[in-house]
Amino acid sequence: MKKSIGSYPRVRVEGGGRGAVSQAGAALLVETVRKSGLDTAISAALAPWRRTRAVHDPGKILLDVALAVALGGDCLSDVAMLRAEPAVFGPVASDPTVSRLVDTLASSGKRALTAIRRARADVREHVWALAGDAAPAQGGQVIVDLDGVLVIAHSDKQDAAATWKRTFGHHPIMGFVDHGAGGAGEPVAGLLRAGNAGSNTAADHITATQLALAQLPKRFRRGRRTLIRTDSGGGTHEFVNWLAARGRWLSYSVGMTITDAIHQAVLQVPATAWTPAVEPGGEVRDGAWVAEIGGDCLKGWTKGMRLIVRKERPHPGAQLRFTDADGMRLTCFATNTPGEAIAGLELRHRQRARCEDRIRDARSTGLRNLPLHAFAQNQIWLEIVQLALDLLAWMPMLALTGKTRRWEPKKLRLRLFSAAAQLVTTGRRRYLRLAAHWPWTDVISAAADRLHALPNPG
Repeated sequence: MKKSIGSYPRVRVEGGGRGAVSQAGAALLVETVRKSGLDTAISAALAPWRRTRAVHDPGKILLDVALAVALGGDCLSDVAMLRAEPAVFGPVASDPTVSRLVDTLASSGKRALTAIRRARADVREHVWALAGDAAPAQGGQVIVDLDGVLVIAHSDKQDAAATWKRTFGHHPIMGFVDHGAGGAGEPVAGLLRAGNAGSNTAADHITATQLALAQLPKRFRRGRRTLIRTDSGGGTHEFVNWLAARGRWLSYSVGMTITDAIHQAVLQVPATAWTPAVEPGGEVRDGAWVAEIGGDCLKGWTKGMRLIVRKERPHPGAQLRFTDADGMRLTCFATNTPGEAIAGLELRHRQRARCEDRIRDARSTGLRNLPLHAFAQNQIWLEIVQLALDLLAWMPMLALTGKTRRWEPKKLRLRLFSAAAQLVTTGRRRYLRLAAHWPWTDVISAAADRLHALPNPG
């Protein structure tokens, strides 16, 4: 009789191995940094904060932390996983050096934030040029989604407060460029706010939009080629007037609260005025209709605004609200896009739901918790998170194709970045030889080849 040893093979573990590299797939992120010129741009931006005779460059330190966050880290000390692999990541600063740099940048106020953001904007324009047809601006319009994010705090951090969801923490506003159905998205704004900050504060939405526009190539910083898309938190007179003001002329698609006037107007819409809603493929959306309303509902709003309402059968188990009518769930949004069919405009606004995916990505990339105590320190951390998300968006845009370009950070870490490899040095060159049996070795090697084929910056 054969004695069972369990469901898994018995493997003995011992140290002393040589030539093995963990997180070898992260070489794709390192090559993205190099080809985009992000390393030289951040180093130049942070040069004023480099101390005399300093061993480590501040830009390299900040990028090391961003790489650690991109690989799943959630605090400054997680940079240790890069320090363990100098063959891939180069020399990495010690934990005290990293902490001192963050404190120094935080104490400099807006100077450091402005320097980092300007470097990111310059590199973003270069990356979009490298991406060609894969860049998000190829459709003729750039879509920026704004949304608030609740970040829970488990200790008494500066400006942490009770939130509108009865939690405790911070309430930043994030902005993401939508890459469409074929890609993911990249962050262009991160405005850290106290936990009790309002969801529809127009001044904060304006500031977040200004941060987002500053990250875009210059030709998209004003004009109808840039669409600002928000939920009902952005549906305020002040914010809509600012978007449509002379000199900016930005396109917008903002959610609106169902007021009593809108509710009564919907009840007066004749049955023949309702148009079936559509799906991305052009097919009719079952149980959903859209209509455009006007009249008194538009009084006091900016000229050229269109108000579009969707009514839809609620999903099983969903509870109706006071603002719903005739057993139908009502939603409403405003836009200044002229001429287009309302079904297409409603579909475009409904695709704002992809912003929730970007927020989920951000939560899994350092934004689930703000690890530092001071507000200024956590604002630097928010910039680090955006650098990490930039890399997680730029690498697929430049190197991946098909379905793999839509992989979220969790899947990228599990399938690509976590791959181990053998480090081989021959002919004064170093090679990472990935395991042939790893299912995604071909994806990693093909992506690396695409990155190597890109021109070097400068």
